[in-house]
Amino acid sequence: MASYEYVSPEQLAGFDKYKYSAVDTNPLSLYVMHPFWNTVVKVFPTWLAPNLITFSGFLLVVFNFLLMAYFDPDFYASAPGHKHVPDWVWIVVGILNFMAYTLDGVDGKQARRTNSSTPLGELFDHGLDSWSCVYFVVTVYSIFGRGSSGVSVFVLYLLLWVVLFSFILSHWEKYNTGILFLPWGYDISQVTISFVYIVTAVVGVEAWYEPFLFNFLYRDLFTAMIIGCALCVTLPMSLLNFFRSYKNNTLKYNSVYEAVVPFFSPCLLFILSTAWILLSPSDILELHPRVFYLMVGTAFANSTCQLIVCQMSSTRCPTLNWLLLPLFVIVMVVNVGVTPYVESILLFTLTAAFTLAHVHYGVQVVKQLSNHFHIYPFSLRKPNSD
Repeated sequence: MASYEYVSPEQLAGFDKYKYSAVDTNPLSLYVMHPFWNTVVKVFPTWLAPNLITFSGFLLVVFNFLLMAYFDPDFYASAPGHKHVPDWVWIVVGILNFMAYTLDGVDGKQARRTNSSTPLGELFDHGLDSWSCVYFVVTVYSIFGRGSSGVSVFVLYLLLWVVLFSFILSHWEKYNTGILFLPWGYDISQVTISFVYIVTAVVGVEAWYEPFLFNFLYRDLFTAMIIGCALCVTLPMSLLNFFRSYKNNTLKYNSVYEAVVPFFSPCLLFILSTAWILLSPSDILELHPRVFYLMVGTAFANSTCQLIVCQMSSTRCPTLNWLLLPLFVIVMVVNVGVTPYVESILLFTLTAAFTLAHVHYGVQVVKQLSNHFHIYPFSLRKPNSD
């Protein structure tokens, strides 16, 4: 199992033919961030591997998640009457979030600058982005938290799924059209949230208790922005790009079934995880929201990474992800009835198993592609140069 090969020979052959194709029409990205990133990338030495920049940005996102988990483990820190997160933590999280966003923006530029662009670099970047979704959303949740002034853990669960489906839409587009249309919401959300973190340190979380307009609270604005961006920007643009490809007869799959296969695993994950929440005898989401979010986000990232591999290698996406099998079994067990202690153990065990399985998947895929392209993933040296 330690040396299991997830990428098939057919997929490796597909990677050999892969050509990067992406479209970015976001004004913030084109006229503000790209010029900024073009300046920042010049600071990095030319011996620094792009994948190392990508991984460093991901680690900053995870660090923010862990830092906030320490100061706000149950999402009550921002509620009235509770001990709030220290101001310096918000500043650190805001700065590190913007740094992570910047590193995610310059890794590709560093690759082109050092003439080291490879399919592995794109896969590594987008694969880590898929896992970053849950860490980012859950960290943002601490701004409002739950309680009388915040958002319920179930509403946040639904908002997390809005973000996850918004992310996979872009890669579903590319799976069908061959072109990655970069979503507008990503750049806007990263810049906005980085700023909001800093503002929170200055004005305090109490400022978010006040109505934004009339009786419209900031928490409502937070919810409306996520849902509005998905329904009014991300989804319409994805469907429009898909329709254009259909009109131009450039779709990769003519069958409706084959076109929507990438959604099967995420949708089943949503159904099973929601069923667990609704059937839980101990109200598991209220009891361990952070762990439950991580479980869902990790399983989603694994399915998305498999889609990205298929999308880049022009191969068929798997119908279902085997990680959903243990989740299905647990939902069945919970439905029969278990004690709160046993249910908590099941959640923590499943989350650990998902994490280990996903890390193993990522490591093995990186090893396979590194060997296939004869490169080191975190160095610009060639293996035959030793």
